[in-house]
Amino acid sequence: MKEYTCLSIIFAILTLLADKWSRVNVFKRKEFYLFIVIILGFKFLVNGYLTQSGIVVYNPEYFLGIRLGSIPLEDFIFGFSLVSLSVIFWEKFKEKREC
Repeated sequence: MKEYTCLSIIFAILTLLADKWSRVNVFKRKEFYLFIVIILGFKFLVNGYLTQSGIVVYNPEYFLGIRLGSIPLEDFIFGFSLVSLSVIFWEKFKEKREC
C-alpha cells in the first residue's frame, strides 16, 4: 500500500475542509498563492538537496514514484497541507485575538 500517498491526500483534503469550516478562506486570497510559490522555491532548494545527496531516501513501496526533480510528488502535497494549515490556524487565532 502507498501509505505516504494516502496520508498526504487525506491531509490535503482535511486542509481544504479546515479552511472552509474555519471561514478563514485563505485559498481565496492572492497573497496566499504568492506565499506558496515562495515556499515551493525553498522546497526545491532544501528538499532537492536532501534527496539528491542521499540524506533522505524514500522507500518506493510507500509512494507513487512520481518525482518533480528529485522530490516525490507526495512531499509537495504534504508541504502544501503543512503550510496551509499553519496559515489557516494563524489567521483563525488572529481573528479571535482581535475580538
